[in-house]
Amino acid sequence: MLQQRVNAVKAKEVQDVKRLASEYPVIAVVNMETLPAKELLKIKHSLRGKVVFKYTKKRLIKIAFDQLKDQKKNIESFKEKVIGIPMLLFTKENPYALQKLINKNKSATPAKPGQIAPYDLIMPAGPTPFAPGPMIGELGVLGIKSKVQDGKICVISDTVLVHQGDAVSPKAAELLAKIGVEPMEIGLNLIAAYHNGEILVREAIDIDEKAYIDNIKKAHAEALALATHIGYASKETIEILIKTAYIQARKVSEEAKLNPDGIKPEGGN
Repeated sequence: MLQQRVNAVKAKEVQDVKRLASEYPVIAVVNMETLPAKELLKIKHSLRGKVVFKYTKKRLIKIAFDQLKDQKKNIESFKEKVIGIPMLLFTKENPYALQKLINKNKSATPAKPGQIAPYDLIMPAGPTPFAPGPMIGELGVLGIKSKVQDGKICVISDTVLVHQGDAVSPKAAELLAKIGVEPMEIGLNLIAAYHNGEILVREAIDIDEKAYIDNIKKAHAEALALATHIGYASKETIEILIKTAYIQARKVSEEAKLNPDGIKPEGGN
């Protein structure tokens, strides 16, 4: 009897995954291994109405995906992305918008020993909240030069505690926490998203919008410069080309000792 109830619960879980996969065009897998329950509740509340969260056993998720293979192209390959402690997200947002929502709901957290520094972690120069005493020795162990000034320890120059890509030592983690530096981010760790038969890993959809816009601006400036250089006439270049032609014509007239006032821009008297 108990086994029958267990099997019924498992069957319902599989059916729930299949139902949600039919209702929502985008499915994402996140790994919950390092996310505290308190943080997850905050994220769920923030994304309410935009994302449906579904937690169930890894094996049941894979069974559901296998049973959906005739309805959703390539869904069986999505099983490979179900890793760690998985949770499924279902949404009508596109994968890029989903990743943007996830990024907006990340929060800063102190570094723990053994974690990898996402960038150079620096002890800045200047006064600290620490009174003279054993702390001077602790700073010295980490290669930080300091002096006593106005009754407080003052760091003489900026010092890198942990280089980008290196593991945070226990001493460095302790000091960063004391000075209030929280270099790590905590939030949903999206592994991949499924949309219309396509599997998109996080790296493909986690776009730095500022860098993306800057690249577009740079490409536009370079294209405009090239078009102007080769004399390609368009509504974007014509004014520049006319001004350039006028300047060059004046220069030629001056070199030929002609009257440069005879060469005037369009509309001149």
